[in-house]
Amino acid sequence: MKLPFTSTADTPDMKTPDDRMTLTQHLAELRTRIIRSLLAVVIGIIVLLAFYDQVLNFMRQPYVDLCKNNTKITCGNLQFIGPLEGFTTRLTICTYGGIILALPVILWQIWRFIVPALHQKEKNYAVPFIVSSVLLFLLGAAVAYWTLSPALDFLISWAGSDVQANFQVSKYVSLFGLMVAAFGITFEFPVLLVFLQLVGVLTPQTLIKQWRYAIVIIFVIAAVITPSGDPYSMMALAGPMTIFYGISIIIGKIAQRRKRAREAAAA
Repeated sequence: MKLPFTSTADTPDMKTPDDRMTLTQHLAELRTRIIRSLLAVVIGIIVLLAFYDQVLNFMRQPYVDLCKNNTKITCGNLQFIGPLEGFTTRLTICTYGGIILALPVILWQIWRFIVPALHQKEKNYAVPFIVSSVLLFLLGAAVAYWTLSPALDFLISWAGSDVQANFQVSKYVSLFGLMVAAFGITFEFPVLLVFLQLVGVLTPQTLIKQWRYAIVIIFVIAAVITPSGDPYSMMALAGPMTIFYGISIIIGKIAQRRKRAREAAAA
């Protein structure tokens, strides 16, 4: 059985999409990429363990800022109510952080796994796609961090006036992680759109024609995927996605013009 994927170190280089490798070689290559990704995550976890207190203080800062800026709310320290909660919280934070630190390695391993099945022109997109994916994820995480304080303010306000917020540390970390993941993954939206245009699945003209439906879908997705469910986070997510939609169209049109120019030159 032959599959159009990458080769291991002891197999010939796959230079075109027509090159093939056996199922055993394919599985061996997959195992290698997974092991390298897991090693990167483990290293990230170790780094986070060494700087755990600093990381936890960084994560607590939106809650601390809220307590300072809103005098109507009395805030307490983050608490844990179970004997194992401290350990599981530390493990959760370090695991999430380790995955984020290892993200460039993980994306590179994914790309190296699929790249022999692509044409040379498509292979040239490797570095731009990986760099843009990492930067957009970090941008989404930064927006999530920035919106967490007003999101907490909105959520606490529903409890009424003169309430004291005593958050369980595992619940707070869970909300923080979900916010970062939701924003980071959603901010990969333009990378997907640009990729689909480059491979010919979509065209800029189609995206322009369907822009009204796209905006409605963006706001629906933002409302559904926002973990806190507050309007601030929803707008902070939907706004950039709408802008990214327009930027994706511009990039698609530029790529389309270059492709037509190359075809005209080759004719």
